[in-house]
Amino acid sequence: MSKSDPSSSKKERNKTIRWVVTIFLSTIVISGTISFVSDAVMESSNILVAFLILLSIVLVGILFDVIGVAVTSADEKPFHSMAARKVPGSMEAISLLRNAERVSSICNDVVGDICGVVSGSASATIAAQVLRNFDSSMPQLISLIMSALVAGLTVGGKAVGKTFAIKSCTQIVSGVGKAIHYLNHIPELFQKKNKP
Repeated sequence: MSKSDPSSSKKERNKTIRWVVTIFLSTIVISGTISFVSDAVMESSNILVAFLILLSIVLVGILFDVIGVAVTSADEKPFHSMAARKVPGSMEAISLLRNAERVSSICNDVVGDICGVVSGSASATIAAQVLRNFDSSMPQLISLIMSALVAGLTVGGKAVGKTFAIKSCTQIVSGVGKAIHYLNHIPELFQKKNKP
């Protein structure tokens, strides 16, 4: 029975620590930035616009949850035949599947949790706007309704999204792979346009 290589074990541990620290710092920066921007925009917006912003934040959380579940559910085999046929996005899809743990962590944990925190903050801002614009004798009830609405939309949306993600995982991963492929090729398009 062979013992595991101590140097490779140490490298793997250091890699994991770097990943955790990166995710931790990225989450703080992204969450703080999004919270600041959304609060600033919502404060200067009317209730309808503020509610649409809140809905967008919830939908982004659901979308990334769907992607995270799809990546962990999909099989790599169909993408190898796509790569052989040089289908755009197939190599990116394979890369996503080979890093499924990290992709899932970013989509479900980082983006999902950020959207959860920001949507909670946004619902409080909307509740404050409602109380300012409409003289309400029940401020706690308004806050409770907003919190319950956000929780219901988030949990319900993610429940529907997970079912869809598991059933259509190949199509979802293929779509995300294509999106990444075309995004990566945007600089090339600008370079071609700028050439004399």
